[in-house]
Amino acid sequence: MSASPSVIRQYLESSNPDVQQIGFDHLINALNAGTVRAASRRRDGTWEAHAWVKKGLLYGFRAGHLTKIDAAPAPFFDKHTFPLRPIEIRDNIRLVPGGSSIRTGCYISPDVICMPPMYINTGAYVDEETMVDSHALVGSCAQVGKRVHISAATQIGGVLEPPGALPVIIEDDCFLGGGSGIYEGCIVREGAVLAPGVILTKSTRLYDLVHERILEPGEVPTGAVVVSGSRKQSSSFALEHGISTYTPVIVKYRDARTDAATELESALRQSI
Repeated sequence: MSASPSVIRQYLESSNPDVQQIGFDHLINALNAGTVRAASRRRDGTWEAHAWVKKGLLYGFRAGHLTKIDAAPAPFFDKHTFPLRPIEIRDNIRLVPGGSSIRTGCYISPDVICMPPMYINTGAYVDEETMVDSHALVGSCAQVGKRVHISAATQIGGVLEPPGALPVIIEDDCFLGGGSGIYEGCIVREGAVLAPGVILTKSTRLYDLVHERILEPGEVPTGAVVVSGSRKQSSSFALEHGISTYTPVIVKYRDARTDAATELESALRQSI
């Protein structure tokens, strides 16, 4: 049974290493149970990073020593403070054989499907009925909502430092196409669809063809359908050589047709 978040925080902020270790143990249990998160959504829809949680995880890396962690088909060699996350049949998580790993200190909701090989790092939160497909990464402290499809080879970036930095946020009912990448604390709002190969960072502007506007980097609007596009460069050298640079582009917002496509994926996951 884990202590309350306020008590855990007090333990971690103690100057006594033994008390800090107790706080870390409680933090890992709370993260595994989903009662503590590295970031949470406020009532107004904005997200808040909880720096003390990430500081606690960083303490675990400092305090840990290299050890052998027995697992099939081969052992791991990692900090003793971050073994594999314990999973039981009663957790109702489908972890399919074939080389996947889930590090301790992250919440995996019932009805999540993990297809091999994939990796979920410490501090992450993956909500119910989400599918993490093959070769996908859910990075440290990333927050993933309900009914999200994380397609094959998708990379959701992680962040532990600086502790106050917002992690990547993927809200409910999003569809992330194969090979897409979301990094640097970007937020993908509810119901958005990323086509295969779309890359989002905090320095990548998003061009909205529907509303004819340029969005500041870091957030995909609710229901947006984003594809990979290009933008011509205006320097004489670029014009001479026909150089364009990559940019993500909103080409539409979700409608019944888009929803039908994602419903097909939902049906497929039931039959895998």
